[in-house]
Amino acid sequence: MRTDEQLVADFEALAMNPREFGHREHVRLAFAMLQGADFGEAAIRFRAALKRFATNAGVPGKYHETLTWAYLAVVLQRMDEHPDARTSEQLLARCPDLLDHRTGAMARYYDVAAVTASPVARRIFVLPER
Repeated sequence: MRTDEQLVADFEALAMNPREFGHREHVRLAFAMLQGADFGEAAIRFRAALKRFATNAGVPGKYHETLTWAYLAVVLQRMDEHPDARTSEQLLARCPDLLDHRTGAMARYYDVAAVTASPVARRIFVLPER
């Protein structure tokens, strides 16, 4: 398993197989990029890297603006609530709901199926309705 630092380096270098980058790696990457960084700067870096990765993998349409920003905010909130979590794996052990994309952390704010399917939410950030 890659360390957080290796995950960021491999991801930004486009040195990961897209099949290796599932939801868990999305959350781990968010943690790694947010750690010790300004939220706005980290979010822009994460967004750019994710879009570049999706384009390189031949699936630029998979990028989802709303879910990207929403997950970044939730991950940062959880990091603040668990300052003893020094790695992404430690945070995930304390917050397993971050790994449940359908009924976990994001379901507190969004109808996940609806926002995932929304072409508008894929293109622009849509505020939660809950």
